[in-house]
Amino acid sequence: MDILHDALGFAAKGFVVFATVAATVVFVIAVARRKQPRAWLRVKRLNEQIDALGDALRANLMRKKDFRKLRKQRKKMKSAPATRPNVFVLEFKGDLFASAVRDLREEVTAIAGVAGKDDEVVVRLESAGGAVPHYGLAAAQLMRLRERELKVTVCIDRIAASGGYMMACVADKIIAAPFAIIGSIGVVAQVPNLHRLLKKHDVDFQEMTAGEFKRTVSVFGEITERGRKKFQEELEDTHLLFKEFVKAHRPNLDLDEVATGEHWLARRGLELGLVDQLRTSDEYLVDRAREANVYQVSFERVRSLRERLGRAAANAIAGSMWSVLSP
Repeated sequence: MDILHDALGFAAKGFVVFATVAATVVFVIAVARRKQPRAWLRVKRLNEQIDALGDALRANLMRKKDFRKLRKQRKKMKSAPATRPNVFVLEFKGDLFASAVRDLREEVTAIAGVAGKDDEVVVRLESAGGAVPHYGLAAAQLMRLRERELKVTVCIDRIAASGGYMMACVADKIIAAPFAIIGSIGVVAQVPNLHRLLKKHDVDFQEMTAGEFKRTVSVFGEITERGRKKFQEELEDTHLLFKEFVKAHRPNLDLDEVATGEHWLARRGLELGLVDQLRTSDEYLVDRAREANVYQVSFERVRSLRERLGRAAANAIAGSMWSVLSP
């Protein structure tokens, strides 16, 4: 009995020590995070990064005298008054609900307030699409730049389909890597229905609505022919609005040919008019850095656990879509 009493006493003391240490760690982390800004705009000049990659080779290929001369000339140009245009680079990696739009709207606001008429915004876009309202908002953010008469270029290295292409078509110019996936101008909705399963097991499901078409289809309720027809009409109307949006920004497209919901590789998309040029974003930015100041602009913030879990889930869904589209 004494042994049991001693063991319980030791366990209790150990728990108290553990709880004390854990509480201290949590308190320290909370204080540290409180001192950090919750959100900030990060601006990074990419010209130096691009030059540094080249210099790693130039240092070995050029004579030391010529290499020093080159660096002096570059330094002199950097200290001269800024006369070159600016290129602002944004990254948009889309998920099912276009959650990156929360940062995009802040980045657009910052750029729209300082960019001049000769400046350019380059959006490195990657998205397989998702919910219509969310990608509609993302496209509207890029339209804010166009409305301020700023040149907008969208670069697609891997995929911009469906809602992703809705964003891309807003740009003055669409540049894509040869085997990037583009297009998918269509609308899809998948609603699993468990009504027959519930009925088989004598489970009654009641759904009360006010308004004939408040709920056209549902997961548990019976789907009527009238409800199915109405739901299909809503999909067709959304598709029509999607096509009208694309046509407004790329009037030369043959919608009967490209707005079928199909996706293409960019090599074929160039022939169809879905993209304007076949290049990688890296190649384009390296060329622009020769004549412009190139800045990476990103709005960053401390993300909550819920946001991190949501993004992980969205990435998992996107990964499954990639596996379907992979050769």
